[in-house]
Amino acid sequence: MASGLGVAYEIIMIDDGSTDGTYNKLQQLSPVTIIRMRSNFGQTPAFDAGIKAAQYPYLVTMDGDLQNDPSDVPALVKHLEENDFDVVSGWRKYRKDTFSKKFVSRVANLLRSVLVEDGIHDSGCSLKIYKKECFENIHLYGEMHRFIPALLKMKGFQIGELPVNHRARTA
Repeated sequence: MASGLGVAYEIIMIDDGSTDGTYNKLQQLSPVTIIRMRSNFGQTPAFDAGIKAAQYPYLVTMDGDLQNDPSDVPALVKHLEENDFDVVSGWRKYRKDTFSKKFVSRVANLLRSVLVEDGIHDSGCSLKIYKKECFENIHLYGEMHRFIPALLKMKGFQIGELPVNHRARTA
């Protein structure tokens, strides 16, 4: 679909086995491509399904829990293009989470950075932009969504990061 931004885009929503009426709400949106999972398989398989269905050269991922700010997307695109990155990961520099959630996340990010050294502060932030070519011959499974930038860096792709807005979880 074309937008007022002068670029073609599509919106793909994944219903990961929700039991709260999400699918019925998604059917009311237009224009949206809906992928409905039979069960709750988790974030990584949901991302994989959306990535495989995507048609355009850039892919933006984000959670549906309203914590990510869609208005950050143009800055991610600009950062990717101006720096010739293949991936730009959002960094929730000023997180709106509970102390315990931030603490666990920081410990996990520290461990991950020691093990894989991908240069990312916040691998748990799902707001990211990728060039579609990053996912040729890659199948995501398990809980590997947190390690996608590291995996892509090991394959020679250029990884960047950009601070993004973060909202408190409301849904």
